[in-house]
Amino acid sequence: MKKAILFLFLLVVQFQLLAQTPVDTIETANGKLVLFSNRTWSYLKDISFDGILNTKLQEELSKRQDLRLYQSWDNDVCYTSGRKNDLSKLIDTLWLCVMDDQHKEFVCPVGGVVTSRYGYRSGRHHSGIDLDLDVGDTVRSAWSGKVRYSKYNDGGFGNLVIVRHHNGLETFYAHLSKLLVVPDQEVKAGEVLGLGGNTGRSFGPHLHFEVRFFDASINPEEVIDFKSKLVKDENLFVHKGLFVPGAKPTDHFDHIEHREQMTEEPVVPPVVPKVQTASRKYYKVKSGDTLSEIAARHQTTVSKICQLNGIRPSTALQIGKSLRVK
Repeated sequence: MKKAILFLFLLVVQFQLLAQTPVDTIETANGKLVLFSNRTWSYLKDISFDGILNTKLQEELSKRQDLRLYQSWDNDVCYTSGRKNDLSKLIDTLWLCVMDDQHKEFVCPVGGVVTSRYGYRSGRHHSGIDLDLDVGDTVRSAWSGKVRYSKYNDGGFGNLVIVRHHNGLETFYAHLSKLLVVPDQEVKAGEVLGLGGNTGRSFGPHLHFEVRFFDASINPEEVIDFKSKLVKDENLFVHKGLFVPGAKPTDHFDHIEHREQMTEEPVVPPVVPKVQTASRKYYKVKSGDTLSEIAARHQTTVSKICQLNGIRPSTALQIGKSLRVK
């Protein structure tokens, strides 16, 4: 009895140090679950978790004098650094193992084709890549990691899941119709995070997918080949050129030079079958286009285009947006 009381006392003290008050505990198959007064919860093993999944990277960053990067673990905000990290000041190159012996699996989040790329779009910077899907399609975690954020985001993302990975990256999965994971949940590569949708600032069903390093966005095609659905290279050399707005893959850097310096055997990524998407056809909206003109040009109907893209006949068309027409 005394041990139980002592345990609960220490538990309360430990949680109060984190400015949270536990109100109850529940035994689950995954371990003891603690409920807080602010209606959040956490597994007991997560009490002292500081957000660091890649200790080697953290050790390397602690030695750097050119740049101090900040990243906390917060379930309520998208960008845990407050966007204070300035990766343009990075002098030396960091070497990340996107996949290693312990975490060697990758799964493309969805099977659809790219409908809008990273870079400037209609005068605004598009910080991710859009992948085609239908409402209700499963959206999977690219790599193993831990869910940091899973809720509706009123900044335009709609239903959003953010996963922090063991390789030091975070991935964003936006516009979901349904969330199927919760904050602090550990996930494996390929595990379902939610269902595809059209929530938030979106003009049709698609997955807005981002890859970020300490809150700074990277062109996802720097890391992933969305045609083969495979990781391009198990090694990612992080340099300031990656963080130039609108940077195309391999801009400002020669990967070959660094590959020649590698001495370790590369990890061979798993074979993921290609998804056949040849029957689908897309059209990029131009100035002056109307749905009726687009439908006539592609021998289809307005109602069919609306059905394929989850829009209405009265929806305003966005110049540069890709519409699925077949």
